[in-house]
Amino acid sequence: MQEFANRFRREVIPLNNQVSYFSAVPVAEEDLRDYLQDPVTALPPAIQAMVPRLAVFLVPYLEKPNGKGEELVSFEKPSEKSQAAVAQFDTESGPVVVLAVKDRDVADTHYYFFRAIATLAADRLPPEVEEAFIRLLRDELSNRIHGEVDEPGWQLKQSLLRRQSNMRRETKLFRSYARQSFIDTLTLYLHGICCDIDVETGPRQLPSRFLRRRLELLENYFPPPPGYAVFPEELSEP
Repeated sequence: MQEFANRFRREVIPLNNQVSYFSAVPVAEEDLRDYLQDPVTALPPAIQAMVPRLAVFLVPYLEKPNGKGEELVSFEKPSEKSQAAVAQFDTESGPVVVLAVKDRDVADTHYYFFRAIATLAADRLPPEVEEAFIRLLRDELSNRIHGEVDEPGWQLKQSLLRRQSNMRRETKLFRSYARQSFIDTLTLYLHGICCDIDVETGPRQLPSRFLRRRLELLENYFPPPPGYAVFPEELSEP
């Protein structure tokens, strides 16, 4: 995969100062806007300033043979079990995100793009943002608030609750959960700025008022660009 990225890195086309792309599949201008231009334009300026320059590669399919090891670019549709949606890695020239786009909804492509951005941001958070988010999480845990934003954070939260009773303790497990919870929450926040999405309700979903607290915290530190809003009531009336 890195060999593929290195081979075409010089052919990337800038979308702005932070994000460039290369497409290994024919992409019409309208489709390019849907896949990348719209989500890149919706990124908060503070997020763009925080993450390094990113190269995004659009490919037909990604294959993970036997479900293990490094993803491979494929121009033929792999079996369902070996398909992957995204690959992310670092190179000497900066981080790379590879998105499989054939036979996938644009909403899925947006989700994985924003998840890649959120992962990069999680490793570069200003201390005040990290501390504020952790305080919010500790409050939720101390009050036994059920649920999470996404499955990865849910699984780590369950493991933490089973193995640790004092949520004020700074442990490796707590840090892993906090990082994943931040990535899940920031992914939702960014996706919500870009697109009209619905948060799926269910027994594992964080209650709406606590989810809103998280989103309001992110909005405070990473306000959306002009013309975009986090919550429907913030949209200007026509």
